[in-house]
Amino acid sequence: MPTLSPPLANQFLVALPALADPHFARGVVLVCQHDDDGAMGVVVNRGSEYTLGEVFRQMDIACDDATLRDRRVLAGGPVHPERGFVVHDGAGWDSSLAIGNGLRLTTSRDVLEAMARGEGPGRSMVALGCAGWGAGQLEHELSENSWLTVPADAGVLFDLPLDARWQASAGRIGIDLLQMTGYTGRA
Repeated sequence: MPTLSPPLANQFLVALPALADPHFARGVVLVCQHDDDGAMGVVVNRGSEYTLGEVFRQMDIACDDATLRDRRVLAGGPVHPERGFVVHDGAGWDSSLAIGNGLRLTTSRDVLEAMARGEGPGRSMVALGCAGWGAGQLEHELSENSWLTVPADAGVLFDLPLDARWQASAGRIGIDLLQMTGYTGRA
């Protein structure tokens, strides 16, 4: 199945109320990569049970910034839950993928080390795990009305609390998700 045109990188996938999958219900996914082979993204509105300080400790990275150590790590999705993903603005580090509009996804240790030293990106979030779709799978889910696509917005990613991101993402295109029904149909 051919890729949607244009690809969905740098878009939010906003779960519609009918989407019942517990990994994605009321979720917002930043699509980081989308091509004929599938798609990959990070759930950006779910906190994990971990703090960044715990991740630093596990990786043996020293950090003196208590505020940074207390920052909640996101549950980025059910794929590779043991792997860290850093969504950030600004310049890239090793293993960085340009998402669009100055956003990048980095999977290398060097960005975490820079953050711990106070030399990291201006704005960032760390997630454990990601979301992935095989070839044509995301397109099928879109045709089933599981997701709403919305242009990604750094303000939603970095400035809003996690529990406000679902409604705010849809609100960027004038949709109030709380007014929608939890089922879909066909005429």
